[in-house]
Amino acid sequence: MRVLVAGLIGGILMFLWGVVAHMALGLGNVGIRQPPNESVVLSALHEGLGEQAGVYILPSLDPKKMGDKAEVIAYQQQAIRSPYAWVVYLPQGDDMTQMGPQIGRQWASDTLSGLALAFVMGLAGLGFRRRLALAAAVAVFAWLSTMVPYWNWYRFPLDFTWAALIEQLIGWLIAGAAMAWWLGRSERKLAS
Repeated sequence: MRVLVAGLIGGILMFLWGVVAHMALGLGNVGIRQPPNESVVLSALHEGLGEQAGVYILPSLDPKKMGDKAEVIAYQQQAIRSPYAWVVYLPQGDDMTQMGPQIGRQWASDTLSGLALAFVMGLAGLGFRRRLALAAAVAVFAWLSTMVPYWNWYRFPLDFTWAALIEQLIGWLIAGAAMAWWLGRSERKLAS
């Protein structure tokens, strides 16, 4: 029960920190730009990508053609001369101002993450400072294993990548401190 409560506390605090980080500090928008001619880009996307939702990397090389030397050379030349784009494409669109479902999913994600971290913190049997260090290490691990590969392989902007580290590290330090305190408090009660 103590791990469950710690996880819920961590999830709530991480969710609240996310609101502050995105709404007040703008960390969620670092590196994201507005196109100078959005209607031209959207029209071209619809014309070029059609009705198939998905993630597109442009220019691209069909993985089935990786063994064809001429195709690889043609792709290399095009990749050097062309702009690069990593596109999450939804042909039907989505109203991003209607955030209800997204907020619910984010809270669930933060809570499940908090529960996983609380479980590890509870297993570790460490004091407050070491549990807090564990929360920081987990945040850095998650960033290194997700955001850094996106920067490396998919060319996500470096400022976007660093902002994600700041958001995650500060958030999990705040949540981790409360979780470490709760777990230590609960252990002291059980010992007495």
